[in-house]
Order: sequence, then C-alpha cells, then structure tokens
Amino acid sequence: MEIKDIPQDDSPIFRGQTKVIYATEKGHYQKSTTTGWQDETFATQLAVDALATQAKVAYEQCVCGQYSPLYFRMYQYRYDVSSLAQATGFFQWQIKRHFQPAIFNRLPEKKLRKYLAAFQLSLFEFTHLPDHHAL
Repeated sequence: MEIKDIPQDDSPIFRGQTKVIYATEKGHYQKSTTTGWQDETFATQLAVDALATQAKVAYEQCVCGQYSPLYFRMYQYRYDVSSLAQATGFFQWQIKRHFQPAIFNRLPEKKLRKYLAAFQLSLFEFTHLPDHHAL
C-alpha cells in the first residue's frame, strides 16, 4: 500500500490515537501512521464481541457450579489456558484441574497468589463472581 492510500477513518477503537504501519513511497517501505480504517474496526469489534460471549458463557457455567471462578476470570481477562500457564508458571494440566470447584476451593494461598498476580485482583474479587449486572 502506498503511504498516500493509508486509510484515516478515525476508528473508535484507537480512541484518538494513531498506529504505526509500514507502506511504500517511491518503491521503498517507510513508517507512517493511521487513525484506523473501517475494515479493521469491524474485525476487531467481532473479536471483542466473541470474547465477551465466551466470558458470559463461562460466567453462567461457574454460577451453575460446573467450573470454579478461575474459569470465568480466565475468559474475562482474555487469557486462554496456554497464556495463563505462562503468566502463572502453572502447567496447563494444573490450570485445567483448578477449574474444578472442589480442587479450586482447596488451593493453598501460595498457589492462589500466582493467580492474583496474573489477574491483579484481591482474593475476595478473585474467588467471588461479580454480580450478573456488573458484566
């Protein structure tokens, strides 16, 4: 894409900021900026909506007792098992095990602190689901 053709659609996702991208000018790549474009905004909004849906489904599963609050928090904070394992130092199988309410409720404070650091939540916030209206 040529620098002169870079869209400047003032994407609400950028919140008034710009993003650096590379485009060509006279056949050479150069840095330039954009305020976003409609296609990117649409795709980003679809992804954000999908993540919000995942979090809502996880919330309902936690309320029903299928999963521990960890399961909801993982989706709420846009982690997956792999990235949460990297953030906490737990193995993926351990995190999946911690999704079980009976196991989660017996986790020692030392293990809980790893999750608290990853989510930057207090123990109360982490272990108690928010009110349904707060979602």
